[in-house]
Amino acid sequence: MTTTDRTGAPTQVSEQGDRFTISVDGRIVGVADFIDRDGRRLFPHTEVNPQFQGRGLATILVRAALEATRPTGLRVVPHCWMVAEFIDKNPEFADLLDRSSG
Repeated sequence: MTTTDRTGAPTQVSEQGDRFTISVDGRIVGVADFIDRDGRRLFPHTEVNPQFQGRGLATILVRAALEATRPTGLRVVPHCWMVAEFIDKNPEFADLLDRSSG
């Protein structure tokens, strides 16, 4: 997925193994790690390089990760506060939550 951040810089989100990455100008500047287990996708950690914070990159990254997760049928378990907060603020993703894990 390609979009622009708050500064207008182009970004690219890619799935690489067990993580989603976000790049700016070809440089990976953030990651959202995930673990697929028992029909669920756990998101334990999301991080953006401090030099790039405040540009909306974590939001772009998490949105893309959730959009990529939707067609897999996996239920989302947001152990990472960023993913949990994003879903709280964007209820169109609430249907992805695994409500059985608490």
